[in-house]
Amino acid sequence: MNAKKIAGEKAVEHVRDGMVVGLGTGSTAFWVVRKLGEKVKNGLNIKGIPTSKSTQKLAIEMNIPLITFSDVNHIDITIDGADEISSTLDLIKGGGGALLREKIVAFASEKFVVVADESKYVKELGSFSLPVEITPFGFEATKREIQKFKCLTKIRKLEKNEPFITDNGNYILDCYFELIEDPSHLHTQLNMIPGVVENGLFVNMVDQVIIGYNDGEVKVLDKLE
Repeated sequence: MNAKKIAGEKAVEHVRDGMVVGLGTGSTAFWVVRKLGEKVKNGLNIKGIPTSKSTQKLAIEMNIPLITFSDVNHIDITIDGADEISSTLDLIKGGGGALLREKIVAFASEKFVVVADESKYVKELGSFSLPVEITPFGFEATKREIQKFKCLTKIRKLEKNEPFITDNGNYILDCYFELIEDPSHLHTQLNMIPGVVENGLFVNMVDQVIIGYNDGEVKVLDKLE
């Protein structure tokens, strides 16, 4: 069975008529948008705020009505994926390069639900590289500052060795830590560096994680109050 599809479709059960929904980006969030599109076709009345141009394109194809932050002052729920989820429900996101918009949308949401397959659930963060969105201007200096945190760094490139450009016109610096012992501290320290726009650590933001398993099982993990 498709574990990502199972998790994504389970999360859609949270969505009710009249909601404003943050639409995540990535291979698991894809199934969320697809399922929401089916429900809209069957009469569900929602409005979506996409976290990337690729999600916007998919939502339009699925005939999900889209709005922007200028149209509303809140988001009822955001459903998004993750590259790593720790046992404390902190995240690494940004494998798809949409971390800034994903964080803006998640932060503005009353409820933030994360969907993933079992491979993304780990004890501690760090096996997956941490994406950091940085400005093209002075990126060499920004990169040197980030390397002081004792990580290996690499500017994300496309197939033709051209830099990957985010939807916001920035670069992604992938940082390899192996183990991130204090995500909250690292998040703060990285964002203090001039040239860093945002980083892929989502700390103390998640309300619920839904994990799909290949055997069809679904595990729901709620934030501990």
